[in-house]
Amino acid sequence: MKASMGMKEIPAKTILSARKDGWFGTDYTMNLYRGCCHGCIYCDSRSECYGIDSFELVGKKENALYLLEQELRSRRKSGIVLTGSMSDPYNPFEKKEQLTRGALSLLAQYGYGVMIITKSDLALRDTDLLRSIAGQAPAVVQVTITTADEALCRRLEPHVSTTKERLEMIRKLSAEGITCGVLLMPLLPFVNDTEKNILELVERSAEAGARWVYGEYGFPVSLRDRQRDYLYARLDDLFPGMSARYRKAFGNGYWCSRIGDGTMEKFRLACEKAGLLCGMEEIKSCVRDLYGYRQLDLTNLPGMTIVKDEINE
Repeated sequence: MKASMGMKEIPAKTILSARKDGWFGTDYTMNLYRGCCHGCIYCDSRSECYGIDSFELVGKKENALYLLEQELRSRRKSGIVLTGSMSDPYNPFEKKEQLTRGALSLLAQYGYGVMIITKSDLALRDTDLLRSIAGQAPAVVQVTITTADEALCRRLEPHVSTTKERLEMIRKLSAEGITCGVLLMPLLPFVNDTEKNILELVERSAEAGARWVYGEYGFPVSLRDRQRDYLYARLDDLFPGMSARYRKAFGNGYWCSRIGDGTMEKFRLACEKAGLLCGMEEIKSCVRDLYGYRQLDLTNLPGMTIVKDEINE
């Protein structure tokens, strides 16, 4: 994997943010980096609302681990920390910088769980820390996979681990007792949104040991301001004339998908047959079942004593 650009340090006041939506059963969001150099053509984080002008230039947050430790110490309750929702915590620079590894060490120390969203098999490096977290709280690795076609993967997601490599990562992590899931989103209309692709990925995810394959609402891709412009330009580079098909089919809509109820039902049935979860609420229940939310004893930091199981709905 190669970075298409470089990295810079950026100022930061906070690392940890509380979540109100409980996405996938998580309580906090942690962003150690801004921007991403994986080059995935469909990434919504390029959208103007996120304020990242040079998206491929990765920003390393200054004093990130110091800030994170202060915030973990100050929280009255532990919970599950989500990382990777805006930028992959395992970008190529992480191999040297080790911000994600340092953060996992702190989460283990302070009794927090973690949910990682990534497309990089660099996460295997941190198997030891994930095992340590899993001994006291949920440790979940969600792997975004969008196509079973290795050649197409390289075109749509040029600087990340291939589909085969990501599935092998799931296999290895699952064998270590780490809960893994697959995010089967987004699927690009007229490109990788075929029923064959969807069902093959369900089968291969189950074989690799995933606990779920998440895909709802037709596996849509977003079309928002400058992210739309970037996507259309890249689509035309890869598939000449494709942006015109998008404009004709979806106009100025925000979400776009061609997948109907029939294909969604086949997807759900395939997941059920394979023993996989696929809906948000059932995945949230699975994640929450990995432990009862533990309230921190703040009188005994940093080695915190877990005093009571408490479901935090």
